[in-house]
Amino acid sequence: MKDKLKIIPLGGFGEIGKNMLAIQYQDSILVVDAGLMFPDGDMLGIDFIIPDISYLVSNKEKVKTIFVTHGHEDHVGALPYILKDINVPIYGTSLTLGLIERKLEEFGYKATLKKVVPGESVEISPFIIETFRQTHSIPDTVGLAINTPVGLIVISGDFKFDQNPIDGIIPDFKKMAELAGRGVLALFCDTTNIEQPGTTPSESLVKSTFENIFASTKSRIFLVTFASNFHRIQQAINMANKFGRKVAIAGKSLINNIEVGKKLGYLDIPDNLIMNIREVNNLPPEKVLVLSTGSQGEPYSALSLLTNHSYKQLSLQPGDTVILATKPIPGNEMVVYRLVDQLFRKGIEVIYGKDAGVHVSGHAAQEEIKLLINILKPKYLIPYHGEYRHLVLLKKLGKDLGFSEDSIILMEDGDVLELDQQTAKIVDHIELSNVYVDGLSVGDVGNIVLRERRALAEDGVLVIGVLLDSATGLILEGPEIISKGFIFMKESEELIEEAKEVVRELFKKKIKNGNISKEVLVKTYLENFFNEEIRRKPVIIPLVWEI
Repeated sequence: MKDKLKIIPLGGFGEIGKNMLAIQYQDSILVVDAGLMFPDGDMLGIDFIIPDISYLVSNKEKVKTIFVTHGHEDHVGALPYILKDINVPIYGTSLTLGLIERKLEEFGYKATLKKVVPGESVEISPFIIETFRQTHSIPDTVGLAINTPVGLIVISGDFKFDQNPIDGIIPDFKKMAELAGRGVLALFCDTTNIEQPGTTPSESLVKSTFENIFASTKSRIFLVTFASNFHRIQQAINMANKFGRKVAIAGKSLINNIEVGKKLGYLDIPDNLIMNIREVNNLPPEKVLVLSTGSQGEPYSALSLLTNHSYKQLSLQPGDTVILATKPIPGNEMVVYRLVDQLFRKGIEVIYGKDAGVHVSGHAAQEEIKLLINILKPKYLIPYHGEYRHLVLLKKLGKDLGFSEDSIILMEDGDVLELDQQTAKIVDHIELSNVYVDGLSVGDVGNIVLRERRALAEDGVLVIGVLLDSATGLILEGPEIISKGFIFMKESEELIEEAKEVVRELFKKKIKNGNISKEVLVKTYLENFFNEEIRRKPVIIPLVWEI
């Protein structure tokens, strides 16, 4: 009797981002993707979030490889942070590995990178991984068909069925049909865009919008997109070439990715088209296109620096045109629209939003998802790559297609699914924590620190210092109070004096340390005082010295 296959999502199930999936049979673990996730607005100071790989680290000798489906950050961004703990070969397509290699160089890491051409197979015992072409918003995207001892598992990867892609390479429908003929045990299906009826428009539709903008605009154009959206970048370059504009690039990640894309042949850029950003001010406005990062309003991105006149060589000026050729990441809408407001205030023309025609999704809508499911005809349907509502909506769609309740499996991060030809059941759950990256610090910031940061941001901090006589316990000097972000001292003298009196009364009691420290007592008394007086709870830092 064969053992069951274990499948453990470590990220991307019930959330957008930090995609990572562990597939285990006996003593062999195959990992699919290793992405990051952008923080919510209340995660103060956090750059991004990566998967909790403690399960993989505790089973390090079983991990055979990491197979990456494409080069987006939510699928490759965690690699520099996890390879020091899990140094295994990384498989991916040419562009995907080119982007990974450049990323690892920035961190001073080297890894064993193994290139796979879409359509090729790789044997990593006991698995045989077959790749098949998908269309997405980045070239060289693949889905995976994983032959396991219990059956064939298909991972859709990020996909949409673009019938007219920019690079002319359509999805490999023939391969998908061939997989169906062999029998698909389980399909892990992308759900990101399942709320949208119909089909997702082709990336080529953006071409006509760009053409109209470039033909009618006489000002400088700043086109803002993700650094990894090669199709969008190529179309912008084509328009610049057609309408006689030189191209400058703002943003380190965009510069790096364009270098990689051009080197590997995924971007076609005439040699004389690119100019140094220092040359922009020497050209007439109608001769300039600036490609920039920062579409999500990141405070230190190129667009934010250009807007705030903080970019060394260039700044946005009234009359310029900014094209936001992306849409906000879920949860990031307020930051983006705040930036749009700022641009409008500066007299800049902003072209943005779903009705502007400058962005189409890279993910399948409902009819494309139905088509994938109907082509592959899996025994089990497992939603992934989406927030929880997306997973539930795929379950409803699956039922409409005739799947039974038991054959659609809703999983979240940490669930352990055991699977064979007869059964599929969640048998366990591994507790996972978000791993926060703050600058060069990885995992040092936890939920307690984040709560403290929120408290500091919301109510400020109050520091109180007092010097005591160690023999009598009475106050020798103080108490002195400093407030930052809590109250304005000069306008709150009466309240501050009452707070000092609370501390004086406390130490008149000649308290002993006992089981409660003097610092804790000071903090508790003042918290109660400020809560009763003004219904606010600052972070209180008591400093008690004794001589």
